[in-house]
Amino acid sequence: MTAPPGDDRTTELIRWAAFSCVLVPVVLLWYGSSLAGATGTALGLAAVTAVCRLLLRRSERGAARTAPEHSRDHAHHQEHHPAPAPPPGHRARGGTGAHRGTRHTGGSTPVG
Repeated sequence: MTAPPGDDRTTELIRWAAFSCVLVPVVLLWYGSSLAGATGTALGLAAVTAVCRLLLRRSERGAARTAPEHSRDHAHHQEHHPAPAPPPGHRARGGTGAHRGTRHTGGSTPVG
């Protein structure tokens, strides 16, 4: 049985997270943190990693379940309802970002 396409990336992500759960406490101990602090950090990271793993797997199963249905519905929708044309006289926005072509009068220094 072959793995789904996203499975390799998720597995690699979880492996890196598990590696971090081990590495971070070791570094904390190396730089003089207490054993209790490093242990607490390891447990916290392990808990967050476990929850993230659970959510990633659940999301992959949901995406795999709805993908065939979504592609079939999308093709049917495109067949009967083509995309509307833009209104006459309207042009596409140019540039990128939230402040296209505007002048900035505020300084770039931090407040404080």
